[in-house]
Amino acid sequence: MGCKKAQEFLEQARMPEATATADARKDQLGREEALKLARSVKRVVAGRGKNVVTFDMTKSPPNDETLATYLLGPTGNLKAPTMRIGDTLLVGFNKGAYEQVLGK
Repeated sequence: MGCKKAQEFLEQARMPEATATADARKDQLGREEALKLARSVKRVVAGRGKNVVTFDMTKSPPNDETLATYLLGPTGNLKAPTMRIGDTLLVGFNKGAYEQVLGK
């Protein structure tokens, strides 16, 4: 559901095509892989329901439990949709988070 909303947002915002994509049903990232991905960026912006949480991964990174709460879905895998945009990881679909990160 979130992936469809994300695609609609990106189409309406006329964003450029992604350089790489993965099907979350086939290419699942578990807890350790998701944490490693999050620790490889400077900022994580996670949409969770109507809330948006931003983590500064260089100055005050959260502990693994806190980060996993925002990265992982009920299956224990990385939430979809997830996008890496430069040094920012955008997790889950939240219109406000997309507007914040993508500037649209």
